[in-house]
Amino acid sequence: MHRHSRGQRGPVGPARLVGQRVAAHRQEVVEVEAGQRLSAEDGLALMRSNDILAVGALADRVRQRKHGRRAYFIRNQHINYSNICTNRCRFCAFSRREGDDGAYRMSIEEIEAKITERLGEPISEVHIVGGLDPELPWQYYLDMLAAIRRLRPDVHIQAFTCVEMAHFAEKYGKSVESVLGELRDAGLGSIPGGGAEVFSGRIRARLCPTKLTPGGWLDVAARAHRMGIKSNATMLYGHIETARERVDHLVALRDAQDETGGFMTFIPLAFHSENTDLPALAPTTGLEDLRQIAVSRLVLDNIEHVKSFWIMVGLKVAQLALRFGADDIDGTVTEEKITHMAGARTPECLRLSQLLALIEGAGLQAVERDTVYNVIREY
Repeated sequence: MHRHSRGQRGPVGPARLVGQRVAAHRQEVVEVEAGQRLSAEDGLALMRSNDILAVGALADRVRQRKHGRRAYFIRNQHINYSNICTNRCRFCAFSRREGDDGAYRMSIEEIEAKITERLGEPISEVHIVGGLDPELPWQYYLDMLAAIRRLRPDVHIQAFTCVEMAHFAEKYGKSVESVLGELRDAGLGSIPGGGAEVFSGRIRARLCPTKLTPGGWLDVAARAHRMGIKSNATMLYGHIETARERVDHLVALRDAQDETGGFMTFIPLAFHSENTDLPALAPTTGLEDLRQIAVSRLVLDNIEHVKSFWIMVGLKVAQLALRFGADDIDGTVTEEKITHMAGARTPECLRLSQLLALIEGAGLQAVERDTVYNVIREY
């Protein structure tokens, strides 16, 4: 039986926190308190639960075991280098075809200018993702990383999802390992978690039939992990997926983590429908967002961090999520495009004072981190 590191027991358990309301989840409470791994059926019961306070208290218990009062953030900058993409996923408002209105492709000089604009800020991470651009040469990606490294030699570059990595390997006739190795030599530090969507053949067939398969995504991640390159993992929820498909996705990530141990953080991504091919779908509710954070924390016992991405869920829900199992709220971000093109109403960046206020308002201690969770400063 898989066991958690027990850590220090808090003054009250979830049963005391929510009184008799945990009765419907007595089995899950016993398993979590004993440090036992939840089954897929346990996860499904929690996902379908109407008692969000009981589920949240249970997830907060696990968060406290792992991280105490710490809640993490990072000072980072996002670069979305191109929105021209051979995939046209129905849930994506970001991608364009060559020549479409709004299509763009940044030159290396434009990327350098974006980095130079913020050289005076204590940014520790540059986060890079883009479309599967059919025209960019392989050298472009190497030159991009090298240019950022020249301008900010101490920054950690988290770049190119597993989907992008597979695209590079296919387009340029390289192995995935060769792609990863060359990018690492040019400055790559780790891989962001995007492109996982939901690991369901049914959903892939309906929403993104030409995208890298779930098995392909997991395979690229595993190859990176075996090379010592860490990555994050995501799930896009709130569209046409079922509760069972969400839980199956979490279990697949958990199984993969058992094999390689390379996932640093799990990030549930709330779907935004504006400017997509699914405009009639309602946005996720705050309760749905909190439930997804909590169940993710409870099922993913072997992934150390769960992030509440404020860009996706909004500032108030992200703050609440810190008491529903999340221990990370992301960071300053700076000029995020992908979610905002899908109708996000959140800011594109936050000041340090705003991040600190969110975390401290949740009753937790703000800890500034780097990408791989080395502590930069405790507040």
